[in-house]
Amino acid sequence: MTASVDRASVGLRSTRGPVLGALMLSTGLIAIDATILATAVPSIVRDLGSYQQFPWLFSVYLLAQAVSVPIYSRFADTVGRKPIILLGIGLFLLGSLLSGFAWSMPALIAFRVIQGLGAGAVAPMGMTIVGDIYTVAERAKVQGYIASVWAISSVVGPALGGVFAQLDAWRWIFWINIPLCLIAAWMLLRTYHEKLEPQQHSVDYVGAVLLTIGLTGLILGMLEGGNAWDWLSWPSAACFVLGAAALVAFALVERRAREPIVDLRLVARPLILSTTIVSLGIGALLTGVTSFAPAYLEGSIGIAPLLSGLAVAALTLGWPIAAANAGRLYLRIGFRRTALTGLLIATVAAVALAAVSPWPNPAVIAAVAFVLGFGLGWSAAPALIAAQASVDWGERGAVTGMNAFARSAGSALGVAVFGAISNAIIARGDGPDDPATIVGASFWVFVAAAVVAVLTLSAAFFMPRDPAGARSG
Repeated sequence: MTASVDRASVGLRSTRGPVLGALMLSTGLIAIDATILATAVPSIVRDLGSYQQFPWLFSVYLLAQAVSVPIYSRFADTVGRKPIILLGIGLFLLGSLLSGFAWSMPALIAFRVIQGLGAGAVAPMGMTIVGDIYTVAERAKVQGYIASVWAISSVVGPALGGVFAQLDAWRWIFWINIPLCLIAAWMLLRTYHEKLEPQQHSVDYVGAVLLTIGLTGLILGMLEGGNAWDWLSWPSAACFVLGAAALVAFALVERRAREPIVDLRLVARPLILSTTIVSLGIGALLTGVTSFAPAYLEGSIGIAPLLSGLAVAALTLGWPIAAANAGRLYLRIGFRRTALTGLLIATVAAVALAAVSPWPNPAVIAAVAFVLGFGLGWSAAPALIAAQASVDWGERGAVTGMNAFARSAGSALGVAVFGAISNAIIARGDGPDDPATIVGASFWVFVAAAVVAVLTLSAAFFMPRDPAGARSG
């Protein structure tokens, strides 16, 4: 089961160029969405209310993305990549349209779920298609093209979000996705073709439900504990107990499922396990910092949303710059060493971010964020491609999906944990309108991010050394 493509060259002008262009635009949908919303949070809160609920805008999106990624990936290994990525674009379009018409915070949160279900297909399918049509050596070059999308989005996203927020037109943050979705779908329909052999498949509905219940219970407990109810209360205990029990049941079900949505047998392989943990930590770091840094700068020193967005853009700009060069580095020194180098840089930056946060300064935050993003960009791609290179076509979708699932789950849980820390400190302080309280809450959020960075670096040490030939196949 392979895509009908010519492997003669790499680039937008090659025979595979139109497919690469379509994947770049599809990636752009997710890349812009990852940076455009955070800068407008204060404006959205002013219109819709409930500062304590704003972490849900990110958590439900990431939760929907996390639980849907393995399902989409399982289908992609049976019915093909193209139908799944087109479905994702359609759901992302619908969610964006509805989000722009949201009349309350709960409504916007609900519509973000639909967006997340779309993103769960678009992001991993793009990576899987790249893995299908390019060799490992070629992917080092292709990574530069994909990284350029993130580089452009890292500037365009926060800038647009800041402009829309200042113009009190935050709804256009969502509506701007509509033409991009239509163009991306049209390009994929025209340029990407697969030769498929029909296969029988089954859907692990029980596993999907248990995974959703488990993650939802944990996230609900973390975000609402100390807010909607006391930490030491029956609702809090029920959330954590139900979430943990559902995840245990999920693990048991997946061991017996005919086609599990998360193949735990893959996790038994040291390389897959270690890279999955690394992706989990990267997701928590990336989304945690980008979600809370704009509110920190705006709430502490009152800078304009556009400026806070540009400060955060430094993080998402550092990522693609590093990712564009990571290919040449891991082809020379290996996946493991490249990932370790990147995570060491990210850890130093995360510690520095916590150290400077008591004295809000957008220039300093931007500089530290750039280094953090650079480190993450130098570690994310080698971890993914090392995992992809260790399996054949039939498992590549599942492995890519597991990597994307781990990053999405890490992001969702990271936002929930950081949000719980922030809400607890704000509740004990003078509220979300007090600059000193915002600084104190943000400091402890960034301390938690530094702890995550240290743990992620530790996990990378357990990546096996690259096997002979892994970097050329």
